[in-house]
Amino acid sequence: MDSYAEWMREAVGEARRSLETGDVPVAAILFDSAGRPLAVGRNEREKLQDPTAHAEVVAIRAAAEAAGDWHLTDTTLVVTLEPCVMCAGAILNARIPRVVFGAWDEKAGAAGSVHDLLRDRRLNHRVEVIAGVEAEACAALLFEFFESRR
Repeated sequence: MDSYAEWMREAVGEARRSLETGDVPVAAILFDSAGRPLAVGRNEREKLQDPTAHAEVVAIRAAAEAAGDWHLTDTTLVVTLEPCVMCAGAILNARIPRVVFGAWDEKAGAAGSVHDLLRDRRLNHRVEVIAGVEAEACAALLFEFFESRR
């Protein structure tokens, strides 16, 4: 668990970089089984004008390209915000076995709050979910971002 907190702090630092492009500060880092980062993704919807450019999708695409394989087994995805339905679908399709997230998303979360797609027994792949890692820091970053917009 200590490594998850360390990885999440790294992700929070990456999420801050999303502010440079006006994007919601969410970041995802995909780690291999040895704890080495494979890919980093930040929200880039505003930057790219792409509704699918969520941090998780950006990281998954980069990791698959780097690996030359869309099967991202033996990896851990660390993300500062609970994945949404679209991102949960990408995680399932990439066969990522473990997701660690920080802040809960009570409006659009798909890893236990609104939906629980990652652990849905009806699907062919299930994901281990570790929730709430460095949750306060992750939530504070989002709160500050949205407060500045009001």
